[in-house]
Amino acid sequence: MGEAHIAWKTAWITGASSGIGLELARLLDGKVTYLAVSARSQDKLSKLAAQCKNVVSYPLDVTDADAVADSVGDIEAAAGPIDLAVLNAGVWQLMDVADFDLKAIRTGIEVNYMGVVHAIDALLPGMLARGAGQIAIVASVAGYRGLPRSAAYGPTKAALINLAETLRTELAPRGITVSVVNPGFVDTPMTRDNPFPMPNIIPAKDAAQSLLAGLERRKFEIIFPRAFVFAMKLLRLLPNAMYFWVARTFLLKRSA
Repeated sequence: MGEAHIAWKTAWITGASSGIGLELARLLDGKVTYLAVSARSQDKLSKLAAQCKNVVSYPLDVTDADAVADSVGDIEAAAGPIDLAVLNAGVWQLMDVADFDLKAIRTGIEVNYMGVVHAIDALLPGMLARGAGQIAIVASVAGYRGLPRSAAYGPTKAALINLAETLRTELAPRGITVSVVNPGFVDTPMTRDNPFPMPNIIPAKDAAQSLLAGLERRKFEIIFPRAFVFAMKLLRLLPNAMYFWVARTFLLKRSA
């Protein structure tokens, strides 16, 4: 299974203009025949494409369902069926409960969750018809438990984890592989302004290497960095009363 990438002829990455998506595109370049990359910034995508061999840019706002469907259609018209889709576009915003912000919550839902749903809606008909394909949904360990100051982010990632579990169950018998990617802290433009300590933070390139290795093995859950993610998994196992004590005593203070 370590050579599974040989079967990927056409791949598509959303959120490819920075961070994990950008580094994954650099790793996949030359390993697939056609690598489509999407994000809102055409300039950043064009710069990436100019540095690579097989990268073609498809600027896109994932909140626009019609535009997502058009992009999938354009990619497949140019290069054939999408074998691998890494749905990575996302936004992150801290939010104190005293500053509860409906707009921020709606943005998180539209980008983080519906952006993935729009892509799946466009990809599934072709994959189901072929009985083949691979989809990776980038969620987060923030979806394991309700974390302080994460009301605009964590619930969207919890929804993605649940969605990935549902899809994996139903699509595996139909020949389609679904993975969920649950990173801990990764050094990206999205995290650099965080006003709190980020344990075990890793470079985006290291994260992309771990992601690619998991995709090649067709794992369901792909995690990195492992030590931090395992600590978060332990929090998920705590009884509610104990978890809320830990959250109030330690996590709330660290996030302030």
